[in-house]
Amino acid sequence: MSEHQQLQRRLGTFDATTIGLGSMLGAGVFVVFAPAAALAGNLLAVSVVIAGAVAYCNAVASAALAAKYPTSGGTYVYGRKQLGEWPGFLAGWGFVTGKTASCAAMALTFGSYVAPAYAVPVAVAAVVALTVVNLLGITRTALLTRILLCVVLATLVFVAVAALVGPHPVAVPGTASAGGLVGVLPAAGLLFFAFAGYARIATLGEEVKDPAHSIPRAILGALASAFAIYLALALLLLNHLPGGQLAATKTPLLEAVLRSQFAAGAPAVQAGAAAACLGALLALITGVGRTTLAMARERDLPRPLARIGGKHTVPYFAELAVAAVVILLLLTADVMTVVGFSSFGVLLYYAVANASAFTLREHPGYAPKWLNAAGFLGCLLLAFTLPAASVLTMTAVLALGVAGRWLVLRFRR
Repeated sequence: MSEHQQLQRRLGTFDATTIGLGSMLGAGVFVVFAPAAALAGNLLAVSVVIAGAVAYCNAVASAALAAKYPTSGGTYVYGRKQLGEWPGFLAGWGFVTGKTASCAAMALTFGSYVAPAYAVPVAVAAVVALTVVNLLGITRTALLTRILLCVVLATLVFVAVAALVGPHPVAVPGTASAGGLVGVLPAAGLLFFAFAGYARIATLGEEVKDPAHSIPRAILGALASAFAIYLALALLLLNHLPGGQLAATKTPLLEAVLRSQFAAGAPAVQAGAAAACLGALLALITGVGRTTLAMARERDLPRPLARIGGKHTVPYFAELAVAAVVILLLLTADVMTVVGFSSFGVLLYYAVANASAFTLREHPGYAPKWLNAAGFLGCLLLAFTLPAASVLTMTAVLALGVAGRWLVLRFRR
């Protein structure tokens, strides 16, 4: 077995779209509207549109690059090919470290919904179970994601109906959200990560059939679906939960149902949230594993992580390593705090994607150069409107990775 054995192309356009949409409709859709509303207030829908616009720029850049470089690794590979080793490394390191923390937070969210008193053990069990699914092959991953996505979509339809039918509480004077125009961009920064799931499609480029056509269709299809769902939910929630009620709750979709005539269906929303957590976690572990594989192939991470084996041809060493780190975070760290620091790293990841797409010699009609430039500037704008603690902490993590790579390169020479 060669360490450079290739993964098998087993995913069609529908499967790839499902994985992307499953990532975008993860646990975030059940919680993100509250903190975003606290920042943007009644302008929440404007923040959704801004986040969707930046996400679209990033999506078309990722689609164009994935069609040209249909291999595992996503922007890590694109950055190396188009800009050089260091930009590629920054993208890959930011993605792996940031999304590993996100995996831990997603698992803990699942544990909190299912068994609050035993959240950590349940989260560890979920990571182990989903890693086993991934080791059984990418088609098993796509099948389970499809099942979970159906549950989530059914839950979101139920919430939308409850918010639409009402009854709608009367706004209480003095409870209006403190957010406003100044909070629109920070809120867009929060909401942006709800749309970032299309990166999972690009990182699976080596396992998609006819990637030049399937990947762009899957990315744009998943993003368009997610944008429509998020915008509709934002408008319905603003109408159904007036004043500061939306900003004050930690579970906005559950709150919307509890304040409707369908309150008896609250357990169904909790089940849907649990399914969303599992779907997003499954896609996250898969994407981080593939990026880890790509970095190990280029010796930016330990070489054994590039091994592929078994009858299902999966990067088993990378998958197991990611699972081990996620479990370690669950057992030792305050992961719900750590995950906030990943935002800056992911925006840097997409900034590199846009810069890489900008340097392509040929641009498809859906990804003109000016759109790549707009996406690059949009990523930097959202990144530097994040809280200072998040920016500084992730900058330190990135600097640590850069220093480590520099020392390794000097040692090799």
